[in-house]
Amino acid sequence: MGRISTWDWEIGEKIVVKSLSPLQDHGWQEEPHVSPDGETLAAVVNLAAMEFSVRTNDSVWDVTYERIWYPRFSPDGRMTAIGQQDGESALLVDAEQMGETYEYAWETKFSDDGSTIAIMMKNEGLYGVALNGTPWENLFENANNYVLSSDGKHSSAIVQTVSMGQAEIEVFAKGIHSLAVDGNAFPGKYLNLWTPVFDSEFKRVAAQARVSMLDYTITVDDKPWSTVYGQVWEPIFHPLGEYVAAPVRDKGKWGVASDGAPLWEPRYAQCTQLQFSPKGDRLWAIVAPAYGKFTVACNNIPWSTLSPAVTDIVLNPEGDRAGVIMSNNNRDFKIVVDDKAWEGTWDMVWPVAFAPKGLNVAAVVEKNGKQQVLMNGKPFGREFDRIWEPVFNEDGTKVMIRAIENNSYVRIVANVTS
Repeated sequence: MGRISTWDWEIGEKIVVKSLSPLQDHGWQEEPHVSPDGETLAAVVNLAAMEFSVRTNDSVWDVTYERIWYPRFSPDGRMTAIGQQDGESALLVDAEQMGETYEYAWETKFSDDGSTIAIMMKNEGLYGVALNGTPWENLFENANNYVLSSDGKHSSAIVQTVSMGQAEIEVFAKGIHSLAVDGNAFPGKYLNLWTPVFDSEFKRVAAQARVSMLDYTITVDDKPWSTVYGQVWEPIFHPLGEYVAAPVRDKGKWGVASDGAPLWEPRYAQCTQLQFSPKGDRLWAIVAPAYGKFTVACNNIPWSTLSPAVTDIVLNPEGDRAGVIMSNNNRDFKIVVDDKAWEGTWDMVWPVAFAPKGLNVAAVVEKNGKQQVLMNGKPFGREFDRIWEPVFNEDGTKVMIRAIENNSYVRIVANVTS
């Protein structure tokens, strides 16, 4: 949060980019992205056949590539993308190549402070992860489901450590996948693994594991739970390291297990997206008390508000409040915070943003092609053509709105009470 305090929080509105139309001599321009501080808009642009670059506000990088994709701003405001030239891919950061080139690269991820930039990469038919341009020392026949620790010092992925030809079912049944951390694979072999996660100190890692054709469990540091289930979802470490929890399906019902023992007895038609409060005293989840009826549960106590679909649970910094998106199977979207639905339904809504301090919460909604910000459930300001996620200042009294209006990109800072 320290970097947020250095941003310009003077109340007011400014036009950062007057016209979002392609600059002179540009063939076309892709979807724009905006920096966390709202000061820069960027987009991949086509200059000529097989010639691409990146526009930042009203200037263009002085380098070109045959292809450029996956433009993303890092948390510290650097513009990144992946470029391809002569059949080789590279990570680009503010128009400079970071590290070596690869046979292929994809899926940029960032540490919380933006100091580490990670990508999945392929070289000579082998796969792995590169951090700030440096690949893992060991690469594998396959690597996927990678994760970067929030401090940027560690990475983990599911890797294939046993070769398998086509239709070699017996080889697969013995296990061909392992969990790798920083390029070093654990010895354990599994039929499948998914969604590795680190603990809060980045010393331990857990993942979903398929241990036989029909049995699933959680493996922690390559040690599977002794209990197996019909299905499991992504695990989560208790923030104080006390245990690992995961949604599990047993005898047709979903609950939550802790280190292989029941924590929430299976009683739901579905249970997913576990989140702990920072102190670990509250465990949240999206649950379905009955088929087709979803809601939120905290410490196994469901909300009363039900919906055919619930997604994108977000907690406030203290972890004692939650907001979600509810919809009628992707129609008539609405925001629900603390078990209370905000007024109105919308063609589309985006996840809520809680202020770092105080009670304020904001969300972007869309109706008839126009978007606006809702603040604590009420319309806040005017409508726009496009709005990015609202950003609060450190004490939650001001909000930054980054938006497109009449083909211009505008940056607005307003008092939450205005």
